[in-house]
Amino acid sequence: MGQSGWGSDRRLTAISRGGLSVPARQAVVDGQILPGSAVLDYGCGRGEDVRALEHMGCEAAGWDPFYQPDVRLEPCPVVLLTYVLNVIEDPSERRRTLQRAWELASTVLIVSARLTWERSKVSGEEFGDGLLTRRNTFQHLYGTRELRTYVEEVTGVRAVSASPGIIYAFKDDTARLSYLARRIIADDHWLASDDTTSAIAALVDHVERRGRPPRLEEMPLPTAQLLGHLRPAEVNRLVRESADPAKVDEGAKRTTLNTLLFLAVELFNGRGPFTSLPLTVQLDIRAFFSSYKEACQRADRLLLKLRDDTYVRGAMNASAVGKLTPTALYVHRRAVERMPTVLRLYEHCASIAAGRPQAWTVLKLCHRGRAVSWLDYPDFDCDPHPRLLTSYQVDLTTSETSHHSYGSRENRPLLHRKHEFLHPDDPDAAKYRRLTEAEVRAGLYAHPHLIGTENGWESELARCGRALRGHRLIRAGE
Repeated sequence: MGQSGWGSDRRLTAISRGGLSVPARQAVVDGQILPGSAVLDYGCGRGEDVRALEHMGCEAAGWDPFYQPDVRLEPCPVVLLTYVLNVIEDPSERRRTLQRAWELASTVLIVSARLTWERSKVSGEEFGDGLLTRRNTFQHLYGTRELRTYVEEVTGVRAVSASPGIIYAFKDDTARLSYLARRIIADDHWLASDDTTSAIAALVDHVERRGRPPRLEEMPLPTAQLLGHLRPAEVNRLVRESADPAKVDEGAKRTTLNTLLFLAVELFNGRGPFTSLPLTVQLDIRAFFSSYKEACQRADRLLLKLRDDTYVRGAMNASAVGKLTPTALYVHRRAVERMPTVLRLYEHCASIAAGRPQAWTVLKLCHRGRAVSWLDYPDFDCDPHPRLLTSYQVDLTTSETSHHSYGSRENRPLLHRKHEFLHPDDPDAAKYRRLTEAEVRAGLYAHPHLIGTENGWESELARCGRALRGHRLIRAGE
């Protein structure tokens, strides 16, 4: 990872960010980096991630052939290889660099690289398998599938696409499965406990959400310590007396479906033995299925249903959330967990294959073919008709991805009928519905083919003599 013999000046690729890089921030969000974590930034550049992680309470160190060449390299639980592979013009050196980073990682290697959709941002000439830029630096831009496959080939393990251009490779397959479980079962949290009373309340809350009593080793340490003096029979009595039976039943159904979803995704990414599963998933299977074999068989049937166009379209028609069009179902991020399980599996398979972007607002599921798009409308909550900023699509039949940015376009796509993307009980749904009803009465939807873009919508507002004040429709000039 040193200076190239033909003159590429790699140090120029080390940019100043003023905060955590996107891959480091993703790792923090995903719980791969926590306060107290030991992290090595291999190819740290100017060391901005190192300083930011130290500020967060991590034991962070960085090595770089130009900026930090004298740092002693030792194995570390978490190793970051952030935008390094794409600046190495020699394929053999590129592979050796990835191998060395993998050797240094004792728990997880986090690899990131620039992607092919950034080609328009890179000015340069073709050189080798990449581009030689005007600044005399090299860039090899990766496809999302290419990057994941490359990491898997070099490390010899199944990798996970955390986000487009960000790959996690785990030394222990149990850690990989724990990460996948957290992605699917996102509400597996505990209420804070300061005394025995609050610990019992946290226990009851967990039982209502999970549908079963937990084992002591599943609890956070403070909660376990506060409840450790109680006998199991007494704990069960407290739960029976305090937990709402209807909530417990609903929690059991939700956990059963989440377990099937996890096992289906696990098969998509490589299913292991029962003992390799996270403890909480093992206990869920014992509580809600007759055996691991039965749970896997049911998950396999769910995965087969994903291939059935008629079944998928039926699930979209039956979904309690989302806006169904002739080509796809559109669902707001806040409502995705309320989709039918097969549709949640649809989205998860795409996210595992090519990564789910960090910024997105609306999910699009095509019902013909298998393609998933994550659409970002950053002003969804404050703009009555938010404009599309970016879209990221994964075609599951080919694993091809595409990314489009609309920020600089003059006539951007925008949304109408915002309440249709949400669940009816969403706190904002009623407000959005009232706006839609007012717009319908004003005749603004009389020509639906005109209103899908900024210019067309503004023209229809002018034609109808209307204007918007927040989420209220008013007469123009008021």
